[in-house]
Amino acid sequence: MPIIQPGSTVLVTGANSFIGIWVVRNLLEKGYRARGVVRSEHKADYIRELFSEYGDKFEMVVVEDITEEGAFDEAVKGVDAIEHTASPVIMDADDPQILIKPAVKGTIGILRSALKSGSALKRIVITSSIAAIQLQNETPRPLTFSETQWNDAAVALVDKLGWNAPGISKYEASKTLAEKAAWAFVKEHKDQIKWDLVCINPSFVYGPCLHDVPTPDDLNFTCWEWYMARCWVDVRDVAEAHVLSLETPEAGGERIIICAESWFTHSFPVDIASRLSPPPNSWTRSRGAPRASISHMIKYDTSKAARIFGIKYRNMEEITRDSLADFERRGW
Repeated sequence: MPIIQPGSTVLVTGANSFIGIWVVRNLLEKGYRARGVVRSEHKADYIRELFSEYGDKFEMVVVEDITEEGAFDEAVKGVDAIEHTASPVIMDADDPQILIKPAVKGTIGILRSALKSGSALKRIVITSSIAAIQLQNETPRPLTFSETQWNDAAVALVDKLGWNAPGISKYEASKTLAEKAAWAFVKEHKDQIKWDLVCINPSFVYGPCLHDVPTPDDLNFTCWEWYMARCWVDVRDVAEAHVLSLETPEAGGERIIICAESWFTHSFPVDIASRLSPPPNSWTRSRGAPRASISHMIKYDTSKAARIFGIKYRNMEEITRDSLADFERRGW
C-alpha cells in the first residue's frame, strides 16, 4: 500500500519555482490536495489563477521568510506529507551565505515545524541535487558517482575562499550542507518523529516552464542554459519522482539520483533543435559537433531510482521540442 495516497493533503514549498510548480500540478492531476507555499501574495496570485480549475483542492500559504524560527508552524498543520523544494538557485552571489543560510535554515525550519506541529505527517521529501553528490571530475579518467558520495570538496572550497569561491561551488555547498543537515536532524530526533525522509537528487533540470516568466530575463538558470545540456532530466520527470517518493514505501530513508542521461556538450541539443521540422522560430543556432566525439567524464549511477521508481524518462528530443515550443508560445 502506498505511504501517501490520492486525496491526501501535501504541502509544497517553493510552489512558484521551476520544479515546485510542476510538483503541484502533478499532485493535483493525480487527485491529491495541494497546499502551496510562496513568499508573497503577488506570487500567490499567479498560481491561484493557474490552478483555479481545482477549486478547494488547492490552497496557498504565504511564508515571507523561510529562515525565521517557526516560519512553517502553521503551514504544516493538517498535511499528510511535505514536498520541500524551496532553496535559492543563484550562480552569481558574492556572499556564500546568500545561498547557504536559506538553504540550511529553510530545510531545518520545516523539519522542526514538522516535528512540532505536523501530527498527521507520514513522509517528507526534500529536493536536493546532484550538486550535493558531485559535479566535478578532476581526474583524467571517467568517473561514476552514486548516492553514497557527498560533495565535501565544494564545502571545503567555499570555507577556504569565501566570497572568492566560484559561484557554482557556493551553490554546491548550499545543497550539500542543507541535505546533510536534514539527515542529521532525522538521526537526532529518530525517537520522536513519526514520519520518514526522502531526498531527491536531480541532475540539471530542463524542460518547459509553468511558473511566472513574463520575459526571457525571468527564466531560471537551467532554462537559460538549456542548450548546454549537462547531465540532464526533464522537469516533468522530476515532478513525477517527487510524487512517487510519497507513494513508494521503499523510498523512505533514501537519497535518490534522478538523471535521464549523462554529461553532454552543447552540440547534442543544438543538433536536435536544428533537425526539428518545421524549424522553431526561437532557434537560430547552427549545428554542433557530432555526438560520437563526446567523452563522458562524469556519469551517475541511477540504478536506485530505476529499482524503486521505474521511471521512463523523457528524451532530449522531447525536452528540446517542448522547451522551444514554450518559448514560441510566449512570443520569444
